Amino acid sequence: MEAFSIKVAIVTGGASGLGLAISKLLVDRGMHVVMVGRNEDSLKAVAADLGVRASYFVSDLSKLNEIPSLVESIYAKFSRIDILVNNAGINLKKTFVEVTDEEFASILQTNLQSVFSISREVVKKMIIAQQGAIVNISSMAARYGIPKVIAYSAAKTGIEGMTRAMATELSPLGIRVNCVAPGFIKTAMSAKALDADPERKQKVISRTPMGRMGEPEDVAEAVYYLCSDSSSYVTGVVLPVDGGNSIGF
Repeated sequence: MEAFSIKVAIVTGGASGLGLAISKLLVDRGMHVVMVGRNEDSLKAVAADLGVRASYFVSDLSKLNEIPSLVESIYAKFSRIDILVNNAGINLKKTFVEVTDEEFASILQTNLQSVFSISREVVKKMIIAQQGAIVNISSMAARYGIPKVIAYSAAKTGIEGMTRAMATELSPLGIRVNCVAPGFIKTAMSAKALDADPERKQKVISRTPMGRMGEPEDVAEAVYYLCSDSSSYVTGVVLPVDGGNSIGF
């Protein structure tokens, strides 16, 4: 089967938003992409659209006990896992004092704990091959303080720390670990949020030196670079893809 002879990449949350752009680009660049997500209808539609080099597994990554069997199933099907893109995540917008312990824990479970769990299981397979690349998706919420997203900010800051710790421990085993931190990118979710708040949209544009929002493909290209042989001597970095937003004044 073709999939066995080409690189196999798992993309969590790979059928929508940034994950979809990442899945498309990796397929276009000759990889077989395994999308993991909760919505079977959208996964099936995207897989059909992307063609023979795309497949999917339905899984709710917040159910940590199901992750080992998910990874085993993927490995059993392809006999290899070369790349893992930890893109899946959820957000919660609430003032600090309104966030409940349960809500805080839920965001951390999906955005941080599940990233650790699936990475651990995938790394067990990568160690066998003595090679692999993991790309985590962070956020500018880990770069500076954004109000009303306390749990998301905590989780994404954790992702960046975990990226460095993973890279230090796993790079000697042939497994590179890096991170992409997107800025304001044009997705359905961000458009909805910013179009409803013109003042915030203006603030975003005014502090972004490039003067515009990014495209999902900009993030996908950065992910591809970090999981391809072009970055064979790069590990442990957090790459902002934000038009300069994080250094803008």
